Amino acid sequence: MRRLSFFLMAFALVLGPMAHAQEFVELAADETLPLEFIATDDFESEDPFAKLEEEEVAESAEAFNPGSTIIGHVTDAHSWHLFDYFDKSGEEHAVAIPLPVILINNGHLDIFMSSKFHHGHADYKGYRLVGGGLEKEEVICVDEAGNPLLDEAGNQVKPIDISITKVPAAIMIIVVLLIVIVMVAKNGYKKRENQAPKGLQSLVEMLVVFVRDEIVRPMIGEKHYEKYLPYMLTLFFFIFFSNCMGLIPFFPAGANVTGNIAITATLALITFFITNISGNKHYWVDIFNTPGVPAWLKIFPLMPVVELVGVFTKPIVLMIRLFANMTAGHIVILGFVVLIFIFSNTISMGVGAGVSVISVVFSVFISVLECLVAYIQAFVFTMLSSLYIGMAVQDPHHA
Repeated sequence: MRRLSFFLMAFALVLGPMAHAQEFVELAADETLPLEFIATDDFESEDPFAKLEEEEVAESAEAFNPGSTIIGHVTDAHSWHLFDYFDKSGEEHAVAIPLPVILINNGHLDIFMSSKFHHGHADYKGYRLVGGGLEKEEVICVDEAGNPLLDEAGNQVKPIDISITKVPAAIMIIVVLLIVIVMVAKNGYKKRENQAPKGLQSLVEMLVVFVRDEIVRPMIGEKHYEKYLPYMLTLFFFIFFSNCMGLIPFFPAGANVTGNIAITATLALITFFITNISGNKHYWVDIFNTPGVPAWLKIFPLMPVVELVGVFTKPIVLMIRLFANMTAGHIVILGFVVLIFIFSNTISMGVGAGVSVISVVFSVFISVLECLVAYIQAFVFTMLSSLYIGMAVQDPHHA
C-alpha cells in the first residue's frame, strides 16, 4: 500500500508539468493570439528574491555613510551648511547660507549665488555642482540636455572656479573679528592711558607680550626682532583664532580653515619668501660652504645638496604639521559622533542611545584637548617661523 502511494505521487509530479507544457505548446501554436501575450510573465516563474534585492539596493543607497559625513564636514564647500530638517511628508531639506559662485568659462565671467544649484539638485547657466563628501565638490559644464560636456581627451569640461567658498568666507569673518578686537584694545589704551589694562585689553596685551618676549625676541635676536614682530603677531593671532573658530560647531564659526592645506601652504610660503629674501650673505655661504664640515664633503657636494634641500623642506614641514594636526582633531571628534548613528542603524536605537553617552563624553574630552592644540599649533608655527628667519638674519659666530 505504501509503495502504491509513492508511485501515485511520483506519477502526479511528472504528469503535472507535462500537462502544462502541452498547454504552452498549444497556445504558442495558436496564430490568433498576439505575440505580446505569449511573451508575458504569466508563463515565467517569479523570482522571490528579486524584490528583496531591489529593496536592499535602495536601502544601501540611502544608508548612512560615516566617511562621507566626516569628510564633508572638514572639507570646503560652495555653501555654508547649517542644518537639515524633515517636512510633513518626510522629505529632507537642507538649510544653508549661499555663497557667491564666480566662474570663468571661455573668457566669459559668470557670477551668481550657490543657491541656484539647489544643493546640487539643479543646473544653472550650463553649470552643475557635483561631488561632496568623499569626492571633491566642484563645478562642471553641461549641455542643454543636462549631459556633462567632454573635451577631446574624454575628460569633463570644468570652468575656472574662483568662487568665495566656505573657507575664504570664514577667513573674511576671522579678519574682521581680529580687526575689531585690535581696535577695541587700541581704544582701551587711549581711554586708560598709564593705567592697568582691563577686559579684552588684558587678553590682547598678554598674548602680544608673550609672542614678543617668549617667541620672537629669543628666536630672531635683539637686533632684528622688531622688524619681523608685526608679521609674527599677525601669524600667531590668525592661526590661533582660526583654530578656535573651527572648534565652534555653528555659524559664523565651524569652518576648518587651518585644516585646508591651501591655507597652511600659503602661510608657509610667506615664511619661506621672508626667510630667503631677508637672508644675509652668511646665510647663503653657510648653505653652500657649511662650516665645520670636512673638505671632502664640500668637494663632493653632499652637504650643500642636503642644506639646499632643507631650505625647501622647512616650509613643507610647517604646512603639513598645522594641516595634519587640526584635520586629525576634527576627524576624531566627528568619528565619536557618527558612532551613535552607526550603532543605531546597524543594531538598534537603544544601543545607539547607550553609545551616545560614551560618544558625547569622549567628544567633549577631545574638544577640550583641541582647545589646547589650537594654542600649541599657533605657538609652534610662529616659533618655527621666527627660528627660520632668525637663522637667516643672524650675524656669524665664526671667523
